[in-house]
Amino acid sequence: HVQLVESGGGSVQAGGSLKLSCTASASAYHDNSMAWFRQAPGEDREGVAAIYTADGTTYYADSVKGRFTISQDNAKNTVYLQMNNLQPEDTAMYYCAAEGTWSTYGLVPGDFGTWGQGTQVTVS
Repeated sequence: HVQLVESGGGSVQAGGSLKLSCTASASAYHDNSMAWFRQAPGEDREGVAAIYTADGTTYYADSVKGRFTISQDNAKNTVYLQMNNLQPEDTAMYYCAAEGTWSTYGLVPGDFGTWGQGTQVTVS
């Protein structure tokens, strides 16, 4: 049974930082693509960052480049999203996703098969 457990959301002031974590079952983590998406109220789900756990290749949406960093810990089957210089427009529910594909053209929610429950990030 594939499972993703997210943590790390919260409320911060503009310019602050948060670090999200997503721990996956082994089958969902190893040699797989994992990603972070976000969805603000009334908006479509947006791909933020992705990582291919086999070799660490990463992708970032233009809106977060230079501010967000996705990383992995193979010993813990965990992917992180370090978010710095957060802005009010980053406010959204953040979702971890696994068992998907992505390209340099971007992240598509429909290309990922497994999702976490989401963690709220609020920037004021």
